[in-house]
Amino acid sequence: MSIAPAKLSDPVVAAFVRAVNAHDKEAFRAVLTGDATMSDDGSDRDVEDWTDREIFSSNGHMDVESEADGGRALVVGYRNDTWGEMRTAWRFTIAPGGGKISRFETGQA
Repeated sequence: MSIAPAKLSDPVVAAFVRAVNAHDKEAFRAVLTGDATMSDDGSDRDVEDWTDREIFSSNGHMDVESEADGGRALVVGYRNDTWGEMRTAWRFTIAPGGGKISRFETGQA
């Protein structure tokens, strides 16, 4: 059973999940700091290139299974047209001031 984005503890992370699932690039970019960074399976990646390939052009979708660390750590059933479905872990760093994500990390759970 998944957790609806509206039920997630951290509103910034919830906005990230909503933007991914709606394939809304504008909303997605709005939730990240201008200099946001990310990693996939421990390797830093270019945010723009990775998100276009792994989320937006491949119909990425997050089904949140569980959350921890005040909603800043998620276990997600993630699927896209490239890789199918996989169980992934996501961790988010919220920038000082609390309004945007400065870093996110994902990898197999």
